[in-house]
Amino acid sequence: MREKTEKSVDQWCRTHPLVKDLVNYRELTWHNPEASAETTSLPDSAPSLEDMVEAEKRWHRFRPFLAKAFPETAAAGGIIESGVRRIATMQQAMTDHFAMELPGTALLKCDHQLPVSGSIKARGGIYEVLKLAEEIALAKGFLSLEDDYAKLCEPEAKAVLNRYSIAVGSTGNLGLSIGIIGAALGFRVTVHMSHDARAWKKNLLRQKKVTVVEHKGSYSAAVAAGRKNCANAPRCHFIDDENSKDLFLGYSVAALRLKNQLAEQEIAVDHNNPLFVYLPCGVGGGPGGITFGLKHVFGHNVYCYFAEPTHAPCMFLGLYTKLHERVAVTDFGLDNVTDADGLAVGRPSGFVGKIMGRLVDGLFTVNDTTMYRMLALLADTENIRMEPSALAGMVGIVRMAQSHPLLSTNSPQHREEIAARATHLVWGTGGSMVPEGEMSGYYERGKQLLEIDQQ
Repeated sequence: MREKTEKSVDQWCRTHPLVKDLVNYRELTWHNPEASAETTSLPDSAPSLEDMVEAEKRWHRFRPFLAKAFPETAAAGGIIESGVRRIATMQQAMTDHFAMELPGTALLKCDHQLPVSGSIKARGGIYEVLKLAEEIALAKGFLSLEDDYAKLCEPEAKAVLNRYSIAVGSTGNLGLSIGIIGAALGFRVTVHMSHDARAWKKNLLRQKKVTVVEHKGSYSAAVAAGRKNCANAPRCHFIDDENSKDLFLGYSVAALRLKNQLAEQEIAVDHNNPLFVYLPCGVGGGPGGITFGLKHVFGHNVYCYFAEPTHAPCMFLGLYTKLHERVAVTDFGLDNVTDADGLAVGRPSGFVGKIMGRLVDGLFTVNDTTMYRMLALLADTENIRMEPSALAGMVGIVRMAQSHPLLSTNSPQHREEIAARATHLVWGTGGSMVPEGEMSGYYERGKQLLEIDQQ
């Protein structure tokens, strides 16, 4: 019997006080008391630094294929990567909006502009499909590690890969990434999508000749259905967003690239110049993989925080109670209903949660109205448009100024000079592929909320 079923919500509130705020949909911040930058005592299920380096080598081998199959990557030599942009005007607007000083440098990691599929899921989803294609091609003998991987664009290669199928459960962006790259390689792809996935994402997948199966249940139900169907099909590879080491490693490579990007902008990350990173979190694979990479690259000098909707704080509950995948938000009476569809996940990844137990520095929750306000404010100040879920991390700089020991003026550990030298990186996760009409609707809602605030 799961521990959750043995304790009532009231009992959880007594032993874990923040549960009371969570079940009442309140925005809150939790600093993980067990957080450590040590990467030498991770669970046996965790990948290694060598695994991450090998993942980057695989990405490199596929550059010729990506440059040919997706011309938008050709100028960058087939690299799927996003820029890092300073958002000083947004930072000032947030200072005014929240009526508090927000020292340090604010940056945006522009994964909403990643080529091919326009979201952070391009990192993990595309990587796992590429790894599968390489394994099959090497086994079948029509590719060697020394070859020009552009040969995977040839009809003969696609004919072989077309004998294999891929399935995935998704709320949208992961399905888009896997559907687009899978179809480009010749795989037969099926995406199982929950009822809250956006219609335009389903339509785009169907345009790519991807089979979309819609489920009335939640994200977890779509994953379970996809896993079951794939298990009964010959030559079918299921991409398991809840348990995939390959997805995790695909995301982790971002840390190696971010290190170079910050160095190019002469942004120091060290004891006197800490880096704070805010990552929207659904099931946990994307933020978990990136945090894993960042802790290996920057060690004690980086602080990683996950951001979740108040209505779907699954990783928060999993880590806070230490029940991980054995607990769901509905166990606590939460409805898992949010406009941040990419984050509408009721049960966290146990694989990721157990690795993050001592790596992630904390989590915070954000309601939909906060995300919409930040969406409109970012569009007005920086002319950057992202989907609602991508704005979950934007208030991270505010939460840290309110409560982090190094940054909060109410903390005895606060050091003004450190706060001024801190870098705050908000990880943008999706938005560039959102249809204009839908994006305009998001913006109008956020703008209306901002106007109400000013009345």
